[in-house]
Amino acid sequence: MRRIFLIIICILSFTAWVPFCRAEPLANEGRDGLYARSIEQVLRLDAEEVDLATAVLIVSEQWSDMVEGRRYLAELDDMALEIRSRLEEKGLQTSYKAIAVINEYLFDELGFEAVLDANDPNDLFLHTVMDKKRGYCLSLSILYLSLGERLGLPLYGVVVPGHFFVRYDDGQVRFNIETTSKGGYADDEHYTTKFKVPKDSSGIYMVSLNKIQTLGCFFNNLGSSYNAVGDTGQAMLALERAVEINPLLAESRINLGNIYLKKDKINDAIREYEEALEIDSGNAKIYNNLGNAYTQKGRLYDAILQYTQSIELDPNFTDAYKNLASIYYKQEKFGQAVSELKQAVMLDPQDPNLYKQLGDVYSRMGEYGKAILQYTKAIETKSNFAEAYYGLALCYNKLNLTDDEIQTYEKALAVKPDMVAALVSLGNVYFKKQDYNTAIEQYEKAARIMPEDASIHYNLGAAYSNDGQYVQAVAEYRRAVEINPEMGDAHNGLAFAFYRLEKYGLALRHIKIAEQLGAEISSELLAAIEDALK
Repeated sequence: MRRIFLIIICILSFTAWVPFCRAEPLANEGRDGLYARSIEQVLRLDAEEVDLATAVLIVSEQWSDMVEGRRYLAELDDMALEIRSRLEEKGLQTSYKAIAVINEYLFDELGFEAVLDANDPNDLFLHTVMDKKRGYCLSLSILYLSLGERLGLPLYGVVVPGHFFVRYDDGQVRFNIETTSKGGYADDEHYTTKFKVPKDSSGIYMVSLNKIQTLGCFFNNLGSSYNAVGDTGQAMLALERAVEINPLLAESRINLGNIYLKKDKINDAIREYEEALEIDSGNAKIYNNLGNAYTQKGRLYDAILQYTQSIELDPNFTDAYKNLASIYYKQEKFGQAVSELKQAVMLDPQDPNLYKQLGDVYSRMGEYGKAILQYTKAIETKSNFAEAYYGLALCYNKLNLTDDEIQTYEKALAVKPDMVAALVSLGNVYFKKQDYNTAIEQYEKAARIMPEDASIHYNLGAAYSNDGQYVQAVAEYRRAVEINPEMGDAHNGLAFAFYRLEKYGLALRHIKIAEQLGAEISSELLAAIEDALK
């Protein structure tokens, strides 16, 4: 028994220590970053002690409970060992000559490739890249850098506006590595020109980043990933961390400003956009976003200045034209709104939102024929465009084309059954046709979606009252005045319903309230109530 026990101990001991018994350990072995268990721990380390793969896999585990980061670390170690073995077979030192071997292994043999677009937020994460063998510029570069730190290669992340790549620099040999092109080479001029690196920028763009700074770029994209899945709280935390690490990265400030704007922190958003402009004064998108902040704050004149500046910098930037048109629409400068939107349509004739927006402007101008044409174009471009159907139906309403109006509301609701405006408007059509039961059906659907909308309950009350269902009318009118006690028309409706229910005291009370609130009351009803009380 003693001998068997000793054998078991030896086996267990050997199994536990195999990774540490290599003849030559990987270059990152012993770094403090390998033992980090939280991002807070990582960020307290010196940049050279950070293990990039460990850090980003901690984030992967926070993103998804299904990720076991240690498994991917072991896989990375195996990949690095394979590359090192191939270098040894070729008699190559771990130097710039290793890059060709890495590229062949990663891209040709294992088949890692770039995604066509970066729309999937999951494509940011190292575990996803390793599972699917695909990623975009930053995520593929993270993989490349993670292998480099295990091999002891002097690789660095490099950021430019809207892009990220890898650089080899051992102090004597220096070149760029484009991970989205199978590790191909591109010179600095390619990046500065293609990605419009600000000429007067310093401190972040085109420089070799340390690992903390690379993580700052990762947090910027992480914020965008959280935003894409609707978690603005986590998005804000990630982007605030990105700005703290890389305060001169304009993209992080822009993205943080966008989150602040979404959370109605308008002054904070303006501050971030202004800081971004200090970094990149020629960026049309920043001026456009600053215009959005001013619009939300009600500073329309300032917003116009920002949108105009955006267009001057980039005459092909359709969002700025659309936003400028929205301001002119609010100011009832419809001709100018039409002019801006026509310019946007010339630039992007496949954008259904532009035609819908033009339809809205023409509708407000009372030019319903032109509005119908634009809404129809929007629907031709996007067949399931509920808002365009709704706008089209409103035009039919103005032209008294009742059957067309009903059919078009129904088309809008077929796409978006919870579109309250369409439900209420459809109810109004049936109310006008004196089909009160169908009107009630539409209003009730709307009330279930928006139970705190006083006007919907008022419409329901009116429909019940006209149908002679006074008890139900009272219930809906009461609900309306509970939500909005200042709704004089609802008090007036209560007065009539109570009168018909022979509750004359309540009828008198509510008609007086309606009169005090400025609602138009019937003198005949008032007289009838007063006579009934004598």
